[in-house]
Amino acid sequence: MTETPNPHIIDADTLTGEMRPIRRVVVALGSNLGESFSNLQGAVDALADTPDVWVTGVSPVYETEPIDCPPDSPKFLNAIVLIDTTLAANRLLDRALAIEDAYDRDRSHGINAPRTLDVDLIVVGDRRSDTDALKLPHPQAHERAFVLQPWLDLEPDAQIPDLGAVSVLLDKVGTEGLARRDDLVLEYDE
Repeated sequence: MTETPNPHIIDADTLTGEMRPIRRVVVALGSNLGESFSNLQGAVDALADTPDVWVTGVSPVYETEPIDCPPDSPKFLNAIVLIDTTLAANRLLDRALAIEDAYDRDRSHGINAPRTLDVDLIVVGDRRSDTDALKLPHPQAHERAFVLQPWLDLEPDAQIPDLGAVSVLLDKVGTEGLARRDDLVLEYDE
C-alpha cells in the first residue's frame, strides 16, 4: 500500500490544479443487530456514494462469533471493502462515523457492545496515526480473523504496515468461529 497515485485515476483539484495522492484504504464492516446484511450493503453503498471515493473490491461475508462482547450477543456479519480515495484519513473517519450514525449505531454501551453497524478504517495507504480519535493501522486488526480472512480473500499479498503479511498474521490467529456465507453477496458497481 502506497501513497502514490493510481495510474488509472487522475484527480486534479479543480480549483488549484494540484494533484492529491490516491490512497488504498481497507475498511472493515460489521453488524450483529437489526438487518445485519442490509446494514452491510447500506454501508458499501454509502461508501460508493462518497465523493472522491472509489470502491474497488468487496470481500465475501463472514459470520463470526462475538469477541469480548456481553454474554448471549448475536453473531456478527463481517466484510472488508477496499477503496481508493483522495480524502484525508480524518475526513474518511468522519464519513465512517456518519455512516454508522445513519444506521442508528448506539455507542452508549461500550466499545464491544452489539451494534447495528461498525465501519472501521483498518489502513489508509501507509499513513500512521496514534491520536485518541484515529489509530492507524487499526490497533486490533492483526488479531481479528474477521478482518484478516476477508481481506486475504481480496488481496492475497496484503500487508499491515509495521506488522507484516496478512496471511502470516491470520495463521497466528486462526479461523475458529469464522464461517463464510456464500449465500450473502454484497454488491457494488465495478
